[in-house]
Amino acid sequence: MSKFRLDEVDHQILDMLIDNTRVPFTDIAKKLLISAGTVHVRVKKMEDAGIIMGSSLVLDYDKLGYSFIAYIGVFLNNTSQTKFVLERINEIPFITVASVTTGKFNIFCKIRAKDTKHAKEVIFMIDDIDGVYRTETMISLEESINDKKRLMHTIFKNI
Repeated sequence: MSKFRLDEVDHQILDMLIDNTRVPFTDIAKKLLISAGTVHVRVKKMEDAGIIMGSSLVLDYDKLGYSFIAYIGVFLNNTSQTKFVLERINEIPFITVASVTTGKFNIFCKIRAKDTKHAKEVIFMIDDIDGVYRTETMISLEESINDKKRLMHTIFKNI
C-alpha cells in the first residue's frame, strides 16, 4: 500500500477528533463546510491506512476511587524471562502501563490503586511472578501532566 497523504481537510478533521473523539461527523462537516459523508469517507480512509486506530475514553480516576499512582521498576532474574513476566503482568488489571526498558530496570510499570494498602497488594502480585528478582517502587505525589492531545496536535501540525 502506498503512503497515505494527509491534506489540510484531513488535518482539520483529525484536530477536531483529537479534542473530542465523540464529536459527530455532522458537527465536523458544518465547521469545515463539507458534507458529513465526506467526513465519514475521509475518516474511513485514515482508519484503513492505520493512521486512526480506534478511539479513546478519558476517565477521572479520582472520582472512581483510583487516585493512587505508583511506578514499579521490575528486576528480572534473567532477561529471557521478559515475555513470560509481561504476560503475567498483563493479567493484573491495576497495571495500566508496562514498558521493557534499558538501564536500571528490565520492566517499568505504572499502577493505579485505591490507596497504599491496595498498591501494596499489587506490588506483591508483581513480586510473586516467577522470574521477578525484586521491585522498586516510586509513589507519584501528583500526576502533573498527562496530555497526549498536545503531542498529537504537534505531530499533525508538523506533517
